[in-house]
Amino acid sequence: MLEIPESKTISRQASETLTGRTITEVVNATSPHKFAFYSGDPTAYGALLIGRTVVSTRGHGMFADICLDGDATITIGDGTNMRYYVPSEPRPAKHQLLLGLDDGSSLAFTVAMYGSICAYRGALDSKYHQRSLGSISPLDDAFDEQLFENIFRSTTKDLSMKALLATEQRIPGLGNGVLQDILFNAGVHPKRKKSTLSDFQKAELFHCLKVTLQNMTDRGGRDTEKDLFGNPGGYKSVLSKNTYSAPCPNCGDTIIKEAYLGGTIYYCPTCQPLLK
Repeated sequence: MLEIPESKTISRQASETLTGRTITEVVNATSPHKFAFYSGDPTAYGALLIGRTVVSTRGHGMFADICLDGDATITIGDGTNMRYYVPSEPRPAKHQLLLGLDDGSSLAFTVAMYGSICAYRGALDSKYHQRSLGSISPLDDAFDEQLFENIFRSTTKDLSMKALLATEQRIPGLGNGVLQDILFNAGVHPKRKKSTLSDFQKAELFHCLKVTLQNMTDRGGRDTEKDLFGNPGGYKSVLSKNTYSAPCPNCGDTIIKEAYLGGTIYYCPTCQPLLK
């Protein structure tokens, strides 16, 4: 899924690859998807996008934006894959949107479980997109311990670490995927209540959040996700669907996989004890 490391990586790659390219063709979905969401009528995207040139890109939170001239933007959200094809590559037969570019290359958008593909002028009518644009990323120096403490204080409920950090987009782009390694590195169980953390443990969690996300981003995203060219990221996830059957790399104990709060969590019961 598109989280901070992937939105930053895909945006950087798109900037290097697409800036200056002009859209010459818009092909609507060849494989309609029940959970592919668009802004407005996707059959009108041709009139909006053809002739528009890529000016810049930006990755933020769980979004990647392709900014075009004429105040037009294409935004993909969590769950949407954006793949670039060079002129010599065959286009995919199935997609939820495809753009042809002036050099013969193409850009295909596909949705697996659910995802959004939005083309629009001005601002996107999405509170999550606007919140993401206006937030401070954990990758920025301005995301400091005081800001992190404010997140802890933002709710009166004694939430679990997963509920606090990976739901409601309190930190835009920090989702259940990247959370697993952050908590593992901090030695914190995903179900652990925020009230049980000491000031020292919160400081350690803050440090692990910053360092882990930076490492994931520096390595081009996680190996569980694909980049603009269809390649897996260079960051080797410690806890994920690819590794949970292996023993804990720290202590050798068995990694636990559980369903929790609408998703899957992974943890080592020895390195991440559940303190109540």
